[in-house]
Amino acid sequence: MTELFEKSALPLSGIAQSGAANYPGLDSWRDLPISQQPTWQDKAVFDASVQELSMVPPLVFAGEVDVLRARLADAAQGKAFLLQGGDCAETFDAATADKISSRVKTILQMAVVLTYGAAMPVIKMGRMAGQFAKPRSSNDETRDGVTLPAYRGDIVNGYEFTPESRGHDAARMLRAYHTSASTLNLIRAFTQGGFADLRLVHQWNKGFTENPAHARYESLARDIDRAIKFMDSCGADFEALKRVEFFASHEALLLDYERALTRIDSRTGLPYDTSAHFLWIGERTRELDHAHVDFLSKVRNPIGVKLGPSTTGDDALRLIDKLDPEREPGRLTFITRMGAGNIREKLPALVEKVTASGAQVLWVTDPMHGNTVTSPNGYKTRNFDDVIDEVRGFFEVHQALGTVPGGLHVEMTGDDVAECLGGADPVDQEAFLDRYESVCDPRLNHMQSLEMAFLVAGALSKN
Repeated sequence: MTELFEKSALPLSGIAQSGAANYPGLDSWRDLPISQQPTWQDKAVFDASVQELSMVPPLVFAGEVDVLRARLADAAQGKAFLLQGGDCAETFDAATADKISSRVKTILQMAVVLTYGAAMPVIKMGRMAGQFAKPRSSNDETRDGVTLPAYRGDIVNGYEFTPESRGHDAARMLRAYHTSASTLNLIRAFTQGGFADLRLVHQWNKGFTENPAHARYESLARDIDRAIKFMDSCGADFEALKRVEFFASHEALLLDYERALTRIDSRTGLPYDTSAHFLWIGERTRELDHAHVDFLSKVRNPIGVKLGPSTTGDDALRLIDKLDPEREPGRLTFITRMGAGNIREKLPALVEKVTASGAQVLWVTDPMHGNTVTSPNGYKTRNFDDVIDEVRGFFEVHQALGTVPGGLHVEMTGDDVAECLGGADPVDQEAFLDRYESVCDPRLNHMQSLEMAFLVAGALSKN
């Protein structure tokens, strides 16, 4: 094993083949402060991995990215709604057909409820096919007197608490690419090949609406059923309902990976990060003069930024100037993660300041990350009531200000896990012992996700 080294000091080995090496300013991030990056163990493995990533086919295409930008511009104007959901941290082992289809199905189910309840198009986006890197509050983890590097997601190291697993292995970036490619292949098959037929999605909802704990939602389910039957009896062309647009997104945390997958679009001559359609900057990496903001300011993808309760109006305006200087519709999304106790107090000033500036960003709520607690039996969890309260607060603020609540960003799964407490079909902490599966943050399970969709649909219809 070679000596450990810092990635920021590396030359641009392997990047030239990407076609983006000479684009003005694209690599200025390398000279800026950078946080939350691995310390790779082997320089030769790193160089070889970046070289290969710079030559592989793109995971998404520039034309798809442009379509998403147009859809998000509609959402910022209140003409559509963004639903973004998926795992906190994807793992290589969980990238199976059953688990991928279950997540996609749950997002499609939520979208049907939102579309019908709010009477507007829903943009469907997964935290999928690339959400393999996670920021950490500490570089190390100690168990029983043994200290090892913290788990930073499967793209960097393994979850197993051993020296071999926790080493930072750059070859994992290649496995992340190939796992993302296979995941996207399945997603495209599911959403374009009849799996997403609206009539089937309604059938999937039946198990939820027939549960006695969810009787209050039966009226909406009956309305959906009547509408579909009416359309069918009128000879509606259901071919158009068999396929849906589905976009991929992840936090752009590992800049070596993102840069290696950046390509120049042959139509426009502009750089696109082809690792995903949509990329976001986290609360821990959104410093204006640091590497993450600089790099993402140079690519054409729609960009999101997570904003916590410490964010000021001036912070938001400076981010707009850096990431969206042309004030391009659909370019910039602010994903607020305030916490249920802060949302009604902290969000209004931000929205007012941005609105007064004339910038038209898309406002999205992330009700998960500001509401994380530790259960009495030691599990990292979230109370479903707190999550719902932050969503309600988000809508209340925008309704009071006359602005657009444009989207929902949640960590969820299609499986029957027990990670978040509460819900109409309650999860208690004793269930964690058998059904807690997340390797990072707690997620809503299938039932909780659908319950969230019904509640948001009600808020949207009122708005």
